Amino acid sequence: MSTRAPFTVAIIQDGVESTAAETLVATERRIRDAAAKGAQVICLKELFNAPYFCKKLDASRFDIAEPVPGPTVERLQAVAKELAVVLVVPIYEKQGPGVYRNSAAVIDADGALLGVYRKMHIPHDPLFEEKYYFAPGDAANPPQPKGARGPDGEAGGFMVWKTRYATIGVLICWDQWYPEGARITSLLGADILFYPTAIGWHPAEKAEWGAAQVDAWRTAQRAHAIANGVFVASPNRTGFEAEAGTDGIEFFGHSMIVDPYGRYLAQAETGEATLMATVDPALIEYVRRNWPFLRDRRIDAYGPILNRWIGS
Repeated sequence: MSTRAPFTVAIIQDGVESTAAETLVATERRIRDAAAKGAQVICLKELFNAPYFCKKLDASRFDIAEPVPGPTVERLQAVAKELAVVLVVPIYEKQGPGVYRNSAAVIDADGALLGVYRKMHIPHDPLFEEKYYFAPGDAANPPQPKGARGPDGEAGGFMVWKTRYATIGVLICWDQWYPEGARITSLLGADILFYPTAIGWHPAEKAEWGAAQVDAWRTAQRAHAIANGVFVASPNRTGFEAEAGTDGIEFFGHSMIVDPYGRYLAQAETGEATLMATVDPALIEYVRRNWPFLRDRRIDAYGPILNRWIGS
């Protein structure tokens, strides 16, 4: 069995304040509260310090982006070092002139920036106009700082980071619906998959489809945990965000942490919440011995999955 020590994770479900500066202050307070309660690895929601600005097309919103490292990430690097916690910080990244990403910075417990995950799957739906704002993550990202490892041993679109407390994988929101990303990140050795998220209801659809949408969202991620024998933690945004010319979006929360059996270790409803759970790597080994899904994969037979469509 694994001899690696258990570790405590926290995920923060919240909305945004009136300004990015106020949101950063509120978020730092929640990080400190979680650390005081024993959290060692803390993950924030998708695009944590801004309203969800993808509800319509507006070129001025590119101004929200900042480099990584940049002012926000550097401030949270100092917080991570002070508190000796690992932070996953999802942020709108300006990688270069005209190149913007939906990203998550991974900061180790000594304050070091280990690397950046860039969202691989970019949606395009009413009120989720993300293809306008984000370039997708690349299958072979530029070399990352220490601690990152992708399928080629260096860096790739899907990566893990060996932090002080655990080996963690990060994917973002729309990535949740794709088993391939969860599988690759698990095969790279992740103890836990973090899915920072901003998902919610169109108000006109909530009565008919709302319960089914939440259930599908949670079921998909529990399935990743079960199929890969890994822990999964998903912090979602919460609260209603208006947008001129639209009905706005009600972000539905329901954040969760689940174990490799898909059991809920912690779960939230729709309001602000900080969820915490202990992750024991020994359970990963136990589950994979008894449900050896990774052992029994027919890797010789999966070539067709690289096609977008196989039927006639």
